[in-house]
Order: sequence, then C-alpha cells, then structure tokens
Amino acid sequence: MASDSCVDMDPDLARRLFEEGATLVLLGVPQGTELGIDCKSWQVGPRFKGVKMIPPGLHFLSFCSANSPSCGGEIGPKSGLFLNLKSKEILVAHWDPKEEDLDFSASKNDEEVNRIRDTLRELDPYLGPYPYEVMRKWVSLTDQISQELAVNLQPLSGRVCAFSDVIPELQLRHTKDRAEQPRNDTACQSMREGLDRLPKMKQREGTELRFSVIPEKNYPPGASPAEITRCSMDLSYSLETVLKKSYPDQPINLLGELQFAFVCFLVGNVYEGFEHWKRLMALLCRSEEAMRKRKELYLGLITVLYHQLGEVPPDFFVDIVSQSNFLTSTLQDFFQFATGPGVDSTLGKKAEKFKAHLTKKFCWDFDADLDDCAPVVVELPEGVTVD
Repeated sequence: MASDSCVDMDPDLARRLFEEGATLVLLGVPQGTELGIDCKSWQVGPRFKGVKMIPPGLHFLSFCSANSPSCGGEIGPKSGLFLNLKSKEILVAHWDPKEEDLDFSASKNDEEVNRIRDTLRELDPYLGPYPYEVMRKWVSLTDQISQELAVNLQPLSGRVCAFSDVIPELQLRHTKDRAEQPRNDTACQSMREGLDRLPKMKQREGTELRFSVIPEKNYPPGASPAEITRCSMDLSYSLETVLKKSYPDQPINLLGELQFAFVCFLVGNVYEGFEHWKRLMALLCRSEEAMRKRKELYLGLITVLYHQLGEVPPDFFVDIVSQSNFLTSTLQDFFQFATGPGVDSTLGKKAEKFKAHLTKKFCWDFDADLDDCAPVVVELPEGVTVD
C-alpha cells in the first residue's frame, strides 16, 4: 500500500489526523489482496497491517481476495462494509483465510484494543495513510448518509457483496423431490425449455441490500381509469407512498438512500445498487406534484446529482441495444416539471443552471421533442374497463 497521499499533505493537517484520526488495524491480510477505503484501492504488500489517519465519519472498506501469483493471481469478487469511525477510534480485524473475509470480533476485546493502542507507534511504519486526496469526493458522494441509514440499508450480514450469494429456492434434499423436477438427460428443443430446466434461485437470507420497496402499482386501490392514467404520468403517489413508509419523519433520507445505492455500485461494484438508483431516479424525476410540495428535497436532489454525474462518463447510461439514454430522458422530464407552473422559483432557477451545466459538460440535448407527448399506455387493474 502506497503512502503518496502524505507526500503533499500540509504538516499541520498530517499531525492533526495522526493524533485525532481513526485507525484500522487489519492483521494477516494476504499479500496481493486488493483493499480499498472509500474511493481508492491498492494491492496489499508484505508489510501491510492497516490504515491510519482516517478522518472521523462514514467510510466504506472494501477488499478482494487474490490467488497467489503461482496460481494465476486472479482477483476475486469485491466485498465491503460501511464503518462509522470516531475520533481516535481503533478497530482491529484479523483475516479469515477460510471465509476470505475480515473478522472484526477482536474490536470487541478491550484488552486487545488497548494493547494495540499502546503499541501504535511501533505499528506506524506498517500502516498506510488514509488517501486524503479523495476525502472531498467521498464526502460529496455520501453527505446525506447517516450512520443509522447506512446500518438500516446494508445487509444484515454486514457485508456488501458484488456478487449475490444465491441458493436454490427448492432444496431437493430427498430423492422423491428430485424425481419430480424436469429431467435434464435429454437435449433441449429451445432456449425457453433450457431456461425452464434451470433451478430457481433466491438470494441467501441476510445478504440482501435493504432498500425501500417501490410500489409495483403506482396508483391507489380502487382508482378510476382517469386516476390510473394521471398516476402513471405523475409518480407523486408512488413517491409519497415510499416516503410515508420508509422516511415519514425525514424525507431527505431518500437522498441518502440514492447516494447509498450509487456508492454501492460505483465503489462496491454492486449492480443491484445501480438498478435501484435508476428506479429512485425515475420516481423522483417524474413526480410533478411532489416538486411543488417538497422544495428542499428537490434542491438537495440537484446537489446530489451534480456530484454523482461527475463520476461517470457521458455514454455510461446509453442502452447498448436501444441506444437510448435512460438518464437524459429521465432528466428531461425533471427539467420540464421543475420549471413548470407552481414550482418554487429557487428550485426552478437551480434546475435551469443544472440543465445548462449538463448540456455543456455532456452535450446532452434536453430540448428535443419529448417522447411523453405520445400517448401513455397504462395497465388497468383486472375487471376495470373504459367505456
């Protein structure tokens, strides 16, 4: 692990971080393991024993185990966890070679933590400094994520994993159960038949990210056809449903969830995070009535998006098949609504500035003909007909 981040650091800042910063003592991490904190990662060297001078607050520690060079040196999937570190705090973890994971149980042993604290200066040459040059970026990407929110959103297992840990829905422990399944000893006649033969899988309990549930139906029970159409064009009912269920006292926490999903994807390589981020984006950007009522939420959304979109290339959101850009079409709706009648002028002006910024930076055209001028096709509940 390199220590370049200290080379250009102000000496007073370095001294303050050394005295006030938190320390992660990570013992036994194999050489070649890819380890990262927040927005930067390294391959661990033979002398590595942890990270020092970590600013207090929320951080994401990630790691990928690696085969030895003699076995190819391949890097495994990334795992990580969110940590809320206090000033001068010391967390101790030992590498578990069987699980290829960090075991933090030693941090609960006061005797071991105090022993580490007493020998911290001797450990110092083996501790890499926190990459302070990424601190500003990290804070801009996570400033809405509280400790409580991070705990509530990350899996019960405590680990955010790039690849889902899945198990068969049917365990088929008995011969009788297996006999009732489709036979696999004959050639498939079609792709569909082949897919149907595959076992149905589900994510292992406790490993799922615990995001807010977005309603499948975006209209209230008993809605008329006219109400269904209106709720399909303006997603405010769905947004208010999510806020009421997940964040009744602090609606701004939805922006924290948007940041959490984005960071899980950007830093943790979790595709599910990207998919949830897209769903939240569509929900927020297509809620016209909510924009009139929740000025602070939408002012915050623009700030969050300003920092997030600075981290991705302009063609990132282009669908490979359709060549359509999810983000430009979603933001097109947002800018139309945010500058419409009844919206606070402060929000409208900030939206116009953000639109100009994106147009200049990415050459995106938000003034093209709106696809939404075409009829909106909505699915009516069973039994509802339109005369």
